[in-house]
Amino acid sequence: MYCMVLYFALYLQSETKINVMKSEKTTVQMRRGVLELCVLSIISDKEVYTSDIIEAMKDAELIVVEGTVYPLLSRLKKEGILNYKWEESTSGPPRKYYSLSDEGKEMLNRLTQTWTELTNSVTKLVKKQSNEKDGKY
Repeated sequence: MYCMVLYFALYLQSETKINVMKSEKTTVQMRRGVLELCVLSIISDKEVYTSDIIEAMKDAELIVVEGTVYPLLSRLKKEGILNYKWEESTSGPPRKYYSLSDEGKEMLNRLTQTWTELTNSVTKLVKKQSNEKDGKY
């Protein structure tokens, strides 16, 4: 009997770990999905350097590393979404500053609209489920 209880406890523990890992994986995928929108939003205000993007994300509690941002910026540049220009730096090598192209501005508008619609829909569903659990309708 003791072995069965121990086995069941270990089973529940492993299932919990698996579910936590799945949840963390989903969270990472969700964050990646909105990264492009966030980066374009940051760049929309003014020309920015990569560290400006990382700092703005950090301020918004969306922690990203250079190894994530640089490939995204490179891809967006190749797709014509971003422009960049080199500027001399007083402390080190020249810096690449990014800005939105006209196509980038259009893309940001489309992504923002999609994000607004999506968050409204998800909020409705989550709120509905929460209210049903609490007995509110």
